Parts: sequence; C-alpha cells; structure tokens
Amino acid sequence: MTLTDGRYWLGPSTGRLLIKTGRAGLGRKAGHDLTIEVTRWSGEAVIAAGDPDRSWVNVTVEADSLEVREGAGGLKPLTDTDRAEIKRTLGDKALLHTAAHPVINFRSTGIRGTPQSFEITGELTIKDRTRPVTVHGKGNGDGLVRGWATVTQSTWGIKPYTAFLGALRLADDVRVEFDVTRLEPANGPGH
Repeated sequence: MTLTDGRYWLGPSTGRLLIKTGRAGLGRKAGHDLTIEVTRWSGEAVIAAGDPDRSWVNVTVEADSLEVREGAGGLKPLTDTDRAEIKRTLGDKALLHTAAHPVINFRSTGIRGTPQSFEITGELTIKDRTRPVTVHGKGNGDGLVRGWATVTQSTWGIKPYTAFLGALRLADDVRVEFDVTRLEPANGPGH
C-alpha cells in the first residue's frame, strides 16, 4: 500500500485506534497502565500529497465501544471482572457519560508535512466540548501510517478516574494512538 492521492474510508477493518493510560498518586503500584481499543469507529481522509492544504481527515468514535485489551503493571493481573468494571466506569457520568454523549469526533483543520512525517491540527469534540488537538504521524515506504496525540482529560471536563480515596488515579494525560495498515477507497463497495 502506498499513500496516493485520493479519498479513503477508515475504520476497524483498516487499522486500530488505541487509548493508553498511565497511573499517578501514591497508590500507583496497585493499578494498571491500560491499553484500551476503540472497537467501533469510522472516518474519511482525503490525501493530496502535493498540496497538504487540500488534505483532511474526519473520525467519529462510538464512545461506548471502548474495550480494555491490556493492563500492564499492578500488583496482580487484570481480570475479566476488572475489564468489565473499567468499561462500566468509562461510560459513567463522571467520565465519558456515553448515554448523553454517544460520539467523540475529530475533525482536522490543517495538515502540514509529507506522507512520511506529518502533523494534523484539528478539533476534538468529547462530551459536547470542542478543543484543539495536534496529531503527530509518520508513514513508511510500505504505506503503514501510524501516529499519536496527547489528550488531557480535564480539558474536556473529564475527571481522571481515582480509587483508594485518591491514592491511585489515572494520569490526566492519555495517549491516543492509531495504526492504519491499509487504505480503502471511499468510493468502494458500501461507501
């Protein structure tokens, strides 16, 4: 796959979208650094390699589709019960409040660089609050595109999860990572 000019559809069949959390506080050894996968998301990207100003990307995430894939560290391994509890907590009013805010959206406002190294500025909307965010990305010669952005939860009114009377808490900054392994033309079947 090479990054050629065109309009492309994005989603779980073309790549992965992950959220990685860290721990803070005196009780951080008891908790886990989580890798959470977004299982239902979709988007479109227009690539104009010779004219990045004409390129854009728009991605929508179903807020209740976050699944815990991994828990590193901690005093004991992450169990299926832990995973279910974390998923329930993510949807809670204090965090994402998925019942009232079912989607998260990213819309680019500018793209700079080359297909090998680029920066996307855009607007991220979580819980009906829109704030700027910058995505850093790289493409390799085989067409694999990967990147990341730092999202500070409190900027969107999300109170980082705490336990043990605040001794264990998730760090306010989470890292959102993406890997796109193939590009599917947006005018293909079903699009």
